[in-house]
Amino acid sequence: MNSRIKIRMVNLQKSFGDNQVLRGVVLEVQQGESMVVIGGSGSGKTVLIKCTIGLMRPDEGEIYVDGQEITSLNEQKMSEVRKKFGMLFQWGALFDSLPVWENVGFGLRWQTHLKDEEIRRIATEKLELLGLKNVEDLMPSQLSGGMKKRVSLARAIAIEPEILLYDEPTTGLDPIMADAINELIIQMKEKLKVTSITITHDMKSAYHIADRIAMLCQGKIIEVGSPEEIKNSKNPIVQQFIQGKSEGPIKIGEPCIPALPSQPHLRGERYWTGKENY
Repeated sequence: MNSRIKIRMVNLQKSFGDNQVLRGVVLEVQQGESMVVIGGSGSGKTVLIKCTIGLMRPDEGEIYVDGQEITSLNEQKMSEVRKKFGMLFQWGALFDSLPVWENVGFGLRWQTHLKDEEIRRIATEKLELLGLKNVEDLMPSQLSGGMKKRVSLARAIAIEPEILLYDEPTTGLDPIMADAINELIIQMKEKLKVTSITITHDMKSAYHIADRIAMLCQGKIIEVGSPEEIKNSKNPIVQQFIQGKSEGPIKIGEPCIPALPSQPHLRGERYWTGKENY
C-alpha cells in the first residue's frame, strides 16, 4: 500500500442545532487504501462522508484531499475537487424516470461534453464490468435490489474517480448479494486502484473489504487498526459493538457513551490506551 496520504481529516466538528454529531474527528486515509468506518446508527458516519465530498461543510476543522484543504473552497472550486470522487449512496439514489444507461451516465453528462452515443458506450462498459449485460434500457423499477446497487456503483465509477465513497453498501441485501457487493468493492480497488471509504455497521462486510477499520463513537474516532487488531481490541466499546452485545458501555437508544478520551493527532495508531474510566 502506498503510504501517501490521500485524505486527511483534522478536528472535524459538525452540529445540527444542539445536536453535536462530529466532535473533533481525526482520520487519515492512505492512497489506494480501503478504509472502513464503523459505528452505530446516528453516530455520524454519513455526515462524515458528506463532509468529505463537500455535500456538507463542517463547522470547524479541515479536510485535505491530495494535500489541498477543501472546506474553504467556493462551490466552483469544490466542483472540480468532486470530480475525484464517486459515491455509492445507501439506497442507490437512482432516478426513477431515467433508463439505466442514463443513470450511469448522469455524471458524464454534467461533467463532460460527450455525446449520448459515447456516454451510452461508457455506461455499457461499466455495467458489464459489474456483471450486468443488456440492462441499459431497463428502468430502475425493473431492477432487483442487488441490481440497483450495481447500477449505482457503475454510475460511481463511470467518471473514473480516484476516490470511492460507499454509504452502507450492503444494507437491505440478502447475505449472498451482500457478499457479491463486497467482492465488487474489492475488485474496484484492485482493478481501478481507487482509494475508498466505506461506512457500515455490517461487521462481516467490514472485515472482508477493509485494509483498516476506524470506529466512530460519540462524534470521534476512538480506534483505528487492521481488521485483526479491531477483532482483538481491548476497548470495551469496540468489543461491545463488533460482538453486537446489548449490554456494555454503549446504551441502547444512544449513539455512544459520553466522555470519550480525546484523540491524539496520530496516523493509524489505536487510540484507546486501556487506562480510561468508562
